[in-house]
Amino acid sequence: MKISRKILKFTEPLTYRRGWRRAQRSLFRVPLAPMLAHIDRERAREIQQRYMNSTAGYAKYANIEPWLQLNRERVQDLNLHRSSPKRVLDLGCGGGFFLFILKNLGHSVLGLDVERVPLFGELLELFEVPRLVYRINAFEPLPDLGEKLDWITAFSVNFNLYHPSKERWGTAEWDFLLHDLQARLAPGGKIFFGLNPLYNGGYHTPEIRDLFLSRGADVERERIFFENGVRL
Repeated sequence: MKISRKILKFTEPLTYRRGWRRAQRSLFRVPLAPMLAHIDRERAREIQQRYMNSTAGYAKYANIEPWLQLNRERVQDLNLHRSSPKRVLDLGCGGGFFLFILKNLGHSVLGLDVERVPLFGELLELFEVPRLVYRINAFEPLPDLGEKLDWITAFSVNFNLYHPSKERWGTAEWDFLLHDLQARLAPGGKIFFGLNPLYNGGYHTPEIRDLFLSRGADVERERIFFENGVRL
């Protein structure tokens, strides 16, 4: 690549944003060693060894440290490592890596997910992260969670698929969910989605992108951030 093209690339807003986040991670570090000291290491090794030779796609999560490192970056990018204690709900929490880090940083956490993968249940127990077993369906409100939330997050979003057809939600389904989530936020609450790519390599259709923007989101490829909640 020519030098001029490299320079041009670094002036692009997306490149600048991502570079700034990397710099911020380096400045405000989150050590994992003190957090790992809180878990049962023998139990962690037993889980890892049991899934070591498994061909199941989810078995990779038994090797917990790489996934904790990834989720540490997510915590840092949302600036939750420099925040006062918040009430956080993570949709599709999986094994609870993100919430485990938040819990160790003093936040109040709750995961929401289906009970399809036994390994995730074992990891949640290992991390002592609470989970509500629930499947998110289109046009169905989430269950009553009691108190209002400061943050609602979702990474590698998969709930926006119809099963078994794998057809993705349209604007009506997303708009229903956004209204429902906003009703559960405390004043000043925030919502963040990290979307999975579409089959064509993008992350959302133009119509869904326009919906997110109209509802007040900052849209950066797969990152959908409602910093001031949903505009209704």
